[in-house]
Amino acid sequence: MVLGRAGTPLAPRELAEPRPGPGEILIAVSACGVCRTDLHIRDGELPRPSLPLVPGHQVVGRVVARGDEARRFAPGVRVGVPWLGGTDGSCAYCRGGRENLCPGAVFTGYTRDGGFAELCTANERFCFPLPDALDDAHSAPLLCAGLIGYRALRLAGDAPRLGLYGYGSSAHLVAQVARDQPRRIFAFTRPGDDAGQRFARDTGCDWAGGSDERPPEPLDAAIVFAPVGALVPAALRALAPGGVVVCAGIRMSDIPSFPYELLWEERHIRSVANLTRRDGEEFLPLAARLGLRPTVEVFPLADAEAALAALRAGRITGSAVLRVS
Repeated sequence: MVLGRAGTPLAPRELAEPRPGPGEILIAVSACGVCRTDLHIRDGELPRPSLPLVPGHQVVGRVVARGDEARRFAPGVRVGVPWLGGTDGSCAYCRGGRENLCPGAVFTGYTRDGGFAELCTANERFCFPLPDALDDAHSAPLLCAGLIGYRALRLAGDAPRLGLYGYGSSAHLVAQVARDQPRRIFAFTRPGDDAGQRFARDTGCDWAGGSDERPPEPLDAAIVFAPVGALVPAALRALAPGGVVVCAGIRMSDIPSFPYELLWEERHIRSVANLTRRDGEEFLPLAARLGLRPTVEVFPLADAEAALAALRAGRITGSAVLRVS
């Protein structure tokens, strides 16, 4: 499924079989998660995608061929391909353990073709072996929704009272991790979304309400997953002194002005940018140990545009996943 021009529907297209370059593997894709970042790319809200483009960066499949110098994964091994597709490995960020900030990074399904296809290539150093506990469709959301949620949770610190604004693909996985630590979890959905609030309570949240509501007690940290800038001051209002608001999306609408008193008492705001391989090396074994299981809605590959439309309209419960083969 190919994005020919930003703002236009994805279209099926027969492409030449990709060839793995040095250090790359060729993967027969079985499933690929559908992320809000894919929606931002499709709608033209992220600049300079490599068009025409095959989107998709939560890729699950098996190795079918290897390029020169690729030795990490044998043919037949099941692997996951995340958003971070490669870095220069030499800049100050890479040398300092912050490869997520590398200015020379490439990104799966954005600056290189991704997993909305039967076959894709990937740099083997940026792929992950996948635990056997979950099938392909349920493994796919772990590769972005899970990883970005995990990174956001780490940046939120050890806050015992955690708010999650935008209860979708990432948040319902974060709630399962946070519940094990343990923490009290407060979910915020679109106002009036009774079904979403029930889903939040069913997946481990202690309280669920609309994003226009105050939680029953102050929060020590809040993670904003919804790409809505107005939620940042709302989250600040809900914080106890010293709390943090973590903005987890790659894109967000403008944050409106707010009075300094919301930030005072050492509250602070920070963002999450991409992920590192260390995040995956920590999170995927943790997900297996906890028996983390995403709630998924599965679409055939040909319905990728319909899956994006459902995500845009807020009609997905949990994570959307394309079944490829």
